[in-house]
Amino acid sequence: MDAETRMCTLNLDQFKKMMEDNAQLSLDVTKTIGEKLRNIERRLESLIFKDARERIIDFMKEKVGKYGKKIGVKVLVKHDLTHQDMANLTATSGQTITTVLNDLKEKDLIYKERKRFLIREIEKLA
Repeated sequence: MDAETRMCTLNLDQFKKMMEDNAQLSLDVTKTIGEKLRNIERRLESLIFKDARERIIDFMKEKVGKYGKKIGVKVLVKHDLTHQDMANLTATSGQTITTVLNDLKEKDLIYKERKRFLIREIEKLA
């Protein structure tokens, strides 16, 4: 099925009017803003209270929640991120990402390839 996308611009007054006239739109916008705020709070908390390894594992678990595909007790996550992308998102270095992922692989907790990783048992990934 082909999806058609259209982009429109609105000024702030038009957007406010649309939200006043459409309760579902207002609810959806509020919900989206709330989710984004929770994500920012969670990332800030992670930066303050967790070490690099914990941040990387949390990042992987977050990707499992969004993009994971269950295969029995295992979960496959496909992604387009480089180690540097992951490092930027977890406030670590590319070398730290490589070290942590290799350690998890050596402990047989994950299997990794270039654009995907397989978590063998999510509960043990702590």
